[in-house]
Amino acid sequence: MNNVQRIEPRSGVAFGLRKGEILRVIDPLGGQVSDMLAFAEVDTRECLSNGRTFDYEETIRLTTGNRLWSNRSNPMLEIVEDSSGSHDFLLTPCSEATFRHFYPDKPVHRGCFGNLAEALAPFGIAADAIPVAFNIFMNVPVDAEGNLRVLPPATQAGDFIRMRALDDLVIGLTACSAYDSCGGSFKPIDYAVEAGR
Repeated sequence: MNNVQRIEPRSGVAFGLRKGEILRVIDPLGGQVSDMLAFAEVDTRECLSNGRTFDYEETIRLTTGNRLWSNRSNPMLEIVEDSSGSHDFLLTPCSEATFRHFYPDKPVHRGCFGNLAEALAPFGIAADAIPVAFNIFMNVPVDAEGNLRVLPPATQAGDFIRMRALDDLVIGLTACSAYDSCGGSFKPIDYAVEAGR
């Protein structure tokens, strides 16, 4: 796999992904989260929907064999391999407001939301169009009363997820910026696009 690209800590990228291609997202050092968005290339108003996904997949624990669905009830990505098995699709990308709310004593950062907005702007996708992200490797346990916590990821160096594109897509991808999401240490995320099989 010689086409691995690195997302530097607290930054993000956007790129096209053709139908049938496989996106591999890798945690190279362990303990990091990557927020992922997907938009239909033909009409970027169609985007990932956590609600549609939970409805059609009948689970909030998404892993190998599950599909991620759009706001128009179309499957966008299929998880074909997952060495981690722990991801979140409940929480919105961290933003300046997130930092002010949860980390009032720490420097404010534009977060994954700001990084995604900048990366997606050349594709004509405005900040207000950014939905809840599929938060790869994020560890968000929900207890019996419905309370949730954000804990450090349980990933080890080299853990990965592979997802097949079910349509031509625009992908947004980050190396997360929030303290709780990555255990207080900011690390890179690697990714690669593999030919479809």
